[in-house]
Amino acid sequence: MGEIEFTEKQEALVKESWEILKQDIPKYSLHFFSQILEIAPAAKNMFSFLRDSNEVPHNNPKLKAHAVKVFKMTCETAIQLREKGKVVVADTTLQYLGSVHLKNGVLDLHFEVVKEALVRTLKEGLGEKYNEEVENAWSQAYDHLALAIKTEMKQEDS
Repeated sequence: MGEIEFTEKQEALVKESWEILKQDIPKYSLHFFSQILEIAPAAKNMFSFLRDSNEVPHNNPKLKAHAVKVFKMTCETAIQLREKGKVVVADTTLQYLGSVHLKNGVLDLHFEVVKEALVRTLKEGLGEKYNEEVENAWSQAYDHLALAIKTEMKQEDS
């Protein structure tokens, strides 16, 4: 895999929009998981904090932490793509993410579900600042991060 062309503008768009969402983490993490369940109701069994509940729990620290991690890692990936042309995640982090996702029965298609929920949350949070350019920048960064995790999962599984 060669270097990835990720522009300065794309990086700026990701950083800017993350700054906006960061201002109300409880609201957007809730929105994010509500979207995941709307797209794929069965996914609730994959998350310990959703499994035993009929709705997305408010103010659940684990839920907030997971949502923040998805957004933050995607944002960090955008910065790495811009600076290094590739995803740079510490091996230990990748191994951990790989094994956790594997253990919880996460499949390739679930990464798409999360991506769609991420995009919907951006749309909700950014309002009129949301546009196709923003979506593309986040999507590209997310795809590369997801690929790194999926690759690790395949290694764990073999």
